[in-house]
Parts: sequence; structure tokens; C-alpha cells
Amino acid sequence: MQIDKNDDFFMRVALSEAQKAAEMGEIPVGAVLVLENKIIAKAHNQTQLLNDSTAHAEMLCITAACNNLGSKYLTNSTLYITLEPCIMCAGAIKWAQISNIIYGASDLKGGFTTFLKSGIYSEKIKINSNILQEECSEILKKFFKGKR
Repeated sequence: MQIDKNDDFFMRVALSEAQKAAEMGEIPVGAVLVLENKIIAKAHNQTQLLNDSTAHAEMLCITAACNNLGSKYLTNSTLYITLEPCIMCAGAIKWAQISNIIYGASDLKGGFTTFLKSGIYSEKIKINSNILQEECSEILKKFFKGKR
């Protein structure tokens, strides 16, 4: 997938969502779903607030986007996430038929690529990583350093 000049912009919106999560004491992950260069939905982790282990930024963003569009499919959309999706979120991305995934920081402990060497996605889904990787990693490091 070719890097678009808008990738930085949309990832910065996702980083803003991650910052909201950090301020709430949540693991700072943000997600933004874009369709035709317009933000359809954005979200941040809310597992603590909602007392729900599935309330990851990606899951909340997908739900909001589907509700916004009135469709269970998000074909031709791009999901920007500050952290590599976990297996649960990777499955939801697949079933929602999101076309492009762009994430900032890799998750070597819980990211989907760690567990799914053969991949969960078809060739139709384009994946690009390391967009604003330093900023996306830094917000996580700062959060966890404050917890230790």
C-alpha cells in the first residue's frame, strides 16, 4: 500500500484518541475509520470504563462506523490504529470487510502478526505499518512507565 499524504493526518487523529484513553487511565490506543477521505468514526480504548475486555479502540470504532453508515460492511474504508490490532480486533476487521489497515506501533506480545504467521487477511486487505511509529510507541511507553 502506498503511503498517502493523509496517512499522517489521520494517524494524528488516532493519536489524539489514544491521548484521551491515557487521560482516562486506559491503555492509550486510538482508532479512526476513514471512507472517501472523511472520518466516519473514531474511538479509543474503554475497557476499564465499560468494564468490558472487548472495548478496544478498533471494536468501538467499527461499531460506531457501522452504525453511522447503517451497514455491517465497511468496504473501501481505511482503519488507522495507533497499535497493531490483536487477534480479536483483526477478526472484526476482516468480518467488517475493511479494505485498508494502517497502524503505528507493532505489538510484539499481543499483535495479530505474532500469532498468525500465515495471516488472517486475504490479499484484498492492504496493511501498512509504522506510520508515526515513534509517536505511537512513545505514548504507550509513557503510559506503562507511569504504571510501574
